[in-house]
Amino acid sequence: MTAFTRVGGRSSRLRHAVLHLALIACGLVMIYPLIWMALSSFKEDSEIFATLSLLPQTWTFDNYAKGWSGIPKLNFGTFFANSFLVAGLVVVGNVVSASLTAFAFGRLDFKGKGALFSVMLITMMMPAQIILIPQYLLFNEFGWINTYLPLIVPHFFGSAPFFIFLMVQFIRGLPRELDEAATIDGCNVFQTFYRIIMPLCVPALFTTAIFSFIWTWDDFFAQLIYINDPVKFTVSLGLRLFLDGSGTSQWGAMFAMSVLSLVPSFIVFLVAQKHFVQGIATTGMKN
Repeated sequence: MTAFTRVGGRSSRLRHAVLHLALIACGLVMIYPLIWMALSSFKEDSEIFATLSLLPQTWTFDNYAKGWSGIPKLNFGTFFANSFLVAGLVVVGNVVSASLTAFAFGRLDFKGKGALFSVMLITMMMPAQIILIPQYLLFNEFGWINTYLPLIVPHFFGSAPFFIFLMVQFIRGLPRELDEAATIDGCNVFQTFYRIIMPLCVPALFTTAIFSFIWTWDDFFAQLIYINDPVKFTVSLGLRLFLDGSGTSQWGAMFAMSVLSLVPSFIVFLVAQKHFVQGIATTGMKN
C-alpha cells in the first residue's frame, strides 16, 4: 500500500505541475500583447515595427513626454480629467438606479412586476446598435450632442439592466425576515432599503461600481458618436488623435499613453478586488 501511495502521490503532483505549466503558458499568451505594448512605449518609432525583439535596443522615455503634451493646444491630462468625470458620474448613476430598481424587483410586490422584469431582461439581451439611431435622434432633439449628457443621464434612470439583474439576484438571497424585523421596529420601505438591505449589498455595489467604471473608461463607440469637440475628448478618443491615416502615426506616444490609460482600471480593480470577488461569488446564493 505504501508503494502504491507513493506512486499515486507522484502522479498527482506531476498532473498538478503539468496543469500549472499549461495555465502559465496560456496566461503568458494572453498578456503578451500587453507586455509588447508596454515595452514598445520605450522604443523609438522607427524601431517598434522594424525588429522582432521584445526589449528595446535603446530605452527612451521621450514617448511619455511627447504623448502627454504632443497634441496641439491640449495635453493628455485634459482627456484623463474628462474620463474621470464621465466614469465617476456613470458609477454614481448605475449604483443609485440599479440598487433602487433591484430593491423594487427583489422585495416589493406590485402589479405587473413579472412582466416588467421580463421586459428588462429582453432589453439586456438586445444589441445596443439596434437603438443607436433612435437614441441619437432623441438626444439631438434635446440638444445634448457634443455634451456628456447622453453618456451620463441614462444611467441615472436604469439604462444598465445587467447591474439591475445582478443586484436583484443578490437581494433575493437575503432573508426576508430582515424586512419583517425592520417593519416591526418602525422602518418604512425606504428606511428598510438604506438601513437594512443596502449595507448587506456592499459586495454587489462594489461589483456594479467596478464594472461601471471599467466599461465607461474603456468605452470608445458611444463617446465617438456623441462627442466631437477635442476639448471634451476622453482618453479613448484622445488616443485616436495619435493615428494619422494620411501621414505618420505617433506609435510610441500612443503606446505610452495607452499604458497610462490602463493604470486607473488596474488601481480600481486592485483596491476593490476583495469586494468584487465576494460580490461575484455570492450573487444568487440562498441563505
